[in-house]
Amino acid sequence: MSETPGRDGWARDAKLVALVSAAHLTSHFYQLVLPPLFPLLTTVFGVGYTELGLLATLTYATSGLMQTPAGILVDRLGSARVLIGGLGIYSTAILCMGLAPGFWWLAPLAVVAGVGNCVFHPADYAIMTAKVGPRRLGRAFGAHTLAGNIGWVAAPVAVLALSSAFGWRAALVILGGAGLLLTLYLLSQAAVLRADPATPRRAAPTASRPNNIAGALLSLPILLCFAYFALLSISQVGLQTFLPSTLVAAFALSLESANFLLTALLLASALGIVAGGIVADRFRRHELIVAVGLGVAAAASLAFLSGPLPLPALTLCAVVAGFAMGGTTPARDMLVRAAAPPGEGKVFGFVYSGLDLGGTVTPLLLGYLLDRNLPRLVFVVSAVALFLAIGSAWVVGGDRVRRRHRKGDAAAPAE
Repeated sequence: MSETPGRDGWARDAKLVALVSAAHLTSHFYQLVLPPLFPLLTTVFGVGYTELGLLATLTYATSGLMQTPAGILVDRLGSARVLIGGLGIYSTAILCMGLAPGFWWLAPLAVVAGVGNCVFHPADYAIMTAKVGPRRLGRAFGAHTLAGNIGWVAAPVAVLALSSAFGWRAALVILGGAGLLLTLYLLSQAAVLRADPATPRRAAPTASRPNNIAGALLSLPILLCFAYFALLSISQVGLQTFLPSTLVAAFALSLESANFLLTALLLASALGIVAGGIVADRFRRHELIVAVGLGVAAAASLAFLSGPLPLPALTLCAVVAGFAMGGTTPARDMLVRAAAPPGEGKVFGFVYSGLDLGGTVTPLLLGYLLDRNLPRLVFVVSAVALFLAIGSAWVVGGDRVRRRHRKGDAAAPAE
């Protein structure tokens, strides 16, 4: 794609990224709409945290299984259609959750939410890669990631404020309806999101193409990237999805204080992404950035185990953990881009589906720990997952360095 020079090109790219990022923000917002309500829903429906964790498991399992098919639909139907359709499905699921007459009505709606959630990474990255100028693509990716984190930050505040004012059911209906309004607006902007007709299409796949893709998916760097995202998701579920419930159970905090700490963690993570983008652009050892950031986050997670801590100390732990994890995100994406074959969107879809795998298996485990009155083990699980993620990132980074050196040796003239 050719870069459009001047202010017009910048303005066009900015509008495109704003539209895509708004959809990404909404998807992350919806991921954290229910968890702040978990302590309340245990009383409303008479269920435990294990059952509530099942809802998150159903959503992430569906999203993970459907992400590759969503990527195929992006290729065949167009990324704009898939993105708008997914947002509409997700919004409808959230709205209907507010109308559910009983707990088990939420389970099929969680599956529908997963179908809506699966489209955002393949569709968003396809749109930005096709239409954003190459010299602005890195900042576009950064804005996209930051928007998702802002969605996480806003969700607990919004859902608790609306629940206090109108009740939890009305809160979900209002938030789902807002997503449907955004869906209608994106539909009116479909021409902006649609890939440029002048953009050359990829050649049709050959008979050997599936084998090439399978070989790429099964290569060690790609499998390690997948493992990294799965481990990262385990820690994120512990430090984001279950943080309010864990703090209430472990330290007898009020629900408002627990969700304040979640908001502090998510806001610090968003700020960390901004700082991490600057560091990743200036420092090429991205695996080292990841190792330091995740190591600090793991230490902050274990600091929660120090005993009953005052709210300022708990806030410091949350802020440090969030900032350190957010700071690794740009470096993480740089590692994935270096490991993946050029132009292989399906490889990216496979790698990022590791997030859904972690989100599938973890809620049931952490819900079980909470039901067995073992809330502090949630922080241990999160820390162990972060330490293991450091190992996978380090191997991927080392492989990248070795490949770069081999290319340099091959390019060097013989003596």
